[in-house]
Amino acid sequence: MQKRSIQNLFVSCIALLLAFSAWFIAVPPAQAFDNPDLLPETDTPIIDLANFLPSVQEETLASQIDQFEQETGWKLRVLTQYDQTPGRAVKNFWGLNDRSVLLVADARGGNLLAFNVGRDVYDFLPRTFWVELQTRFGNLYYIREHGENNSIAQSIQTVADCLRDGGCNVVPGLPREQWILTLVTSILGGVICGLAAVPRRSGQLVAWQWALIFSPLWGILFIAFGIGPVVTRTADWLPLFRNVLGFALGLVVAYLSPMFSGSRASEI
Repeated sequence: MQKRSIQNLFVSCIALLLAFSAWFIAVPPAQAFDNPDLLPETDTPIIDLANFLPSVQEETLASQIDQFEQETGWKLRVLTQYDQTPGRAVKNFWGLNDRSVLLVADARGGNLLAFNVGRDVYDFLPRTFWVELQTRFGNLYYIREHGENNSIAQSIQTVADCLRDGGCNVVPGLPREQWILTLVTSILGGVICGLAAVPRRSGQLVAWQWALIFSPLWGILFIAFGIGPVVTRTADWLPLFRNVLGFALGLVVAYLSPMFSGSRASEI
């Protein structure tokens, strides 16, 4: 009992000592969100604190941004950061306004790219455009293949091209991964349409009623998800032709599958 009481007294003293020491421990000052010391002395449209851009590519991209601003009046700016960032200080440094687009590249998150967009820009490039732009060029797979520098350069080039053309509702171009998804949905739409059109009565060639009943489903898969993303992103006819062919093949295979299964069953 005496030993246990000594242990309890010792623990109480340690707890009391820690409580008093908390009053004397200096709390480190919080880092300010504005850090103008990181800003360059010269006027430049690119601040590459994370060193994502090679010097030659940075000079070329900066020249293109300056020329684009002189031609159109739209202001494009690039900030790369990692451990440190100037924060809100870039707003006054660059004079960001409603006609500005700020690309922030930070490799610490799940996506490299983030965009600070002026109010007037949304009239030409809607919010869905920026979400698609971020997910297409800022994802880990794209960066692994092309690098952070090309992710930044391609994003800026896409924004500049769309603003120069009067705006875009979607990001131009059809990546292979996205086309494969549209092809899969086209084939799936054809399968559903073919199964719905299978005759259900003797002497009936096509069950048009069932095909029409299921038309919202296969129509959304084929038209909205299979054709829409292709025609809005590229003028190339080959992906469109492949998706139409995939829909037709899925329809024919699904329509004829009961006949083959029935013939095999009769043979057995």
